[in-house]
Amino acid sequence: TIYFGGGTPSRLDPAALARLLELFTRDRRLGSGVEVTLEANPDDVDAPRAAKWRAAGINRISLGAQSFDPAVLSWMHRTHDASQIGIAMGTLRAAGFDNISLDLIYAVPDVLRRDWSADLDRAFALEPEHLSLYGLTIEPHTALGKWTARGESLPAADDRAAEEYLSAHQRLDAAGFDHYEVSNAARPGLRARHNGAYWRRAPFIGMGPSAHSGFGSERSWNVRDWEEYRRRSDAGLALREALERLSPEQVELEELYLGLRTTDGLPAGRVPASTALLWISAGWAKSLQDRLVLTPEGWLRLDALVASLSHY
Repeated sequence: TIYFGGGTPSRLDPAALARLLELFTRDRRLGSGVEVTLEANPDDVDAPRAAKWRAAGINRISLGAQSFDPAVLSWMHRTHDASQIGIAMGTLRAAGFDNISLDLIYAVPDVLRRDWSADLDRAFALEPEHLSLYGLTIEPHTALGKWTARGESLPAADDRAAEEYLSAHQRLDAAGFDHYEVSNAARPGLRARHNGAYWRRAPFIGMGPSAHSGFGSERSWNVRDWEEYRRRSDAGLALREALERLSPEQVELEELYLGLRTTDGLPAGRVPASTALLWISAGWAKSLQDRLVLTPEGWLRLDALVASLSHY
């Protein structure tokens, strides 16, 4: 798989994306069924760009809709309006894209009075092949983090965040989607293969400023600052900033966490029987063909459940 993300790659000249894909295919053989995803903003999508993306070999689009509510889009400083999401979908379909994912954000601050059900209605009406649902998170050094610290913005209450998440799961299930991972759902057979590789701990190469790579128990990441990255690149210097090696205990914890994120779950023996019974009785997990799989209620508690399994 190839994934153009981590910023706004749809702002790149389509010729640059085509050139990158050409270089990738020179470097290594790509199978005929390779999944090539581009993250795109709705307002970056037009007919000429979409046609060039498709001609370059991109066959999957992840469209950053976030919301169809004008107040939410304005609050998030998004550069598109709700109508552009549908227009972008139509343009991509006309260009031949038959695998499109929509991103939506839930649990926005109460003051915005966003109608989550209406957002889901409009997303389903566009008939995407994939939906990604992300709860709004507050990072300390972001603008939102500073607003929250000053009391200018209050996060959604935990009970409302849980209610929106569970209602989305019910709607996805009713619409025939496979809610296969904490934040992701797809039409049958159209799971995101790239993201699935992360959850299986497959090797991956990250390119670009601050990009991460992973090979077994090794993790590395590139320098974050763009100018420093460019300087090193021009001088032929190493772009990697640091490397870490996970201990066997850290690898085990990662396997537990990533396994429980998906509907593949874990082999039943990886979780103590008494703990598994407790989770099942609480409605947080279920046993399926000798595997322990978390329910949506369990996914809401994923961090705490995995922490309870940690012995280090």
